[in-house]
Amino acid sequence: MKAIYSLILVLALVVIATLGAGAAKMQTIFAYCVPGTAFIIFVVGFVAKVIGWAKSPVPFRIPTTGGQQQSFDWIPQNKWDNPSTGPQTAMRMLLEIVTFRSLFRNTKVVLKHDEGKNPIVAYVSNKWLWLFAILFHYSFLIIVVRHMRLFLQPVPQVIVAVEFVDSLFQIYAPTLYQTDLLILAGAGFLLARRLFDARLRYISLVNDYFPLFLILAIALSGMYMRYIAKVDVMAIKDVVMGLTTFHFKAPVGVDVSFYVHLFLVSTLLVYFPFSKLMHLGGVFLSPTRNLPNDTRMHHHENPWNNPAIKPHSYEAYEDEFREPMFEAGLPLEKNPEEAA
Repeated sequence: MKAIYSLILVLALVVIATLGAGAAKMQTIFAYCVPGTAFIIFVVGFVAKVIGWAKSPVPFRIPTTGGQQQSFDWIPQNKWDNPSTGPQTAMRMLLEIVTFRSLFRNTKVVLKHDEGKNPIVAYVSNKWLWLFAILFHYSFLIIVVRHMRLFLQPVPQVIVAVEFVDSLFQIYAPTLYQTDLLILAGAGFLLARRLFDARLRYISLVNDYFPLFLILAIALSGMYMRYIAKVDVMAIKDVVMGLTTFHFKAPVGVDVSFYVHLFLVSTLLVYFPFSKLMHLGGVFLSPTRNLPNDTRMHHHENPWNNPAIKPHSYEAYEDEFREPMFEAGLPLEKNPEEAA
């Protein structure tokens, strides 16, 4: 039902844009007012969220470790999974952001049976998740870069090069972009995983399904514009350039599908700062990733400790509560007789 609610919500957005820009003839509102407001909300929300995270105190070193810590010289250290210096941590962050390294190393728990039909808990590879996550994220990035040609005049050569490589296999007219298919494959896999994996479906919420349906709707509406409706790209660029240069003019000769696509993108921009999609900015501020594991080399004191609160060692704690702990059967360093 959570998935159905999300799908209905996305379909309602499509209907709103279709009726608003089509039947109600509110093209100017959907071309300028809605995306302009959405962009402001996105920027302000994104920056506010990142600043809030940056101000959050991190009194302890809590990096996630997946390998041998720096120890004796004769014990090899896993410098990328258990970094102890700034450069090693930077390399770990780079691999995490560019290659999703922790997701590549991820495994999933399954229940298998031995020859005697006895259940056995096993850990198996989960590389398919990593592969489709890579396809989805990089396709999304390339599509965003390609769309920058609508905002810039003249178009930078780097964007022209990206567009050329993306359309290298020209098997359709107009040119079929590989990323158009790959983003559908990636988002479709992530959605199917939530729908058909019983354990994942049990913990999934509406805000897990909604962005996937929304991104799929954006991709499908964009493909419809390009390959079926075959909208006038130059007319669309006039609208987009008018939005970016604040020279607004009434859109002329633009198909309704463009307004549907733009309204869905605007919805994604508004939703982004308040959703799990903010891992785009949060990954850089994650203390489990951006801190070196050097607690054995440096003594870290919590700068937020109240000086009026004196440290209470375990030895002093046991001296204070030795009798109740002994009566409760808790292990003690010294029994009451020994302490006496």
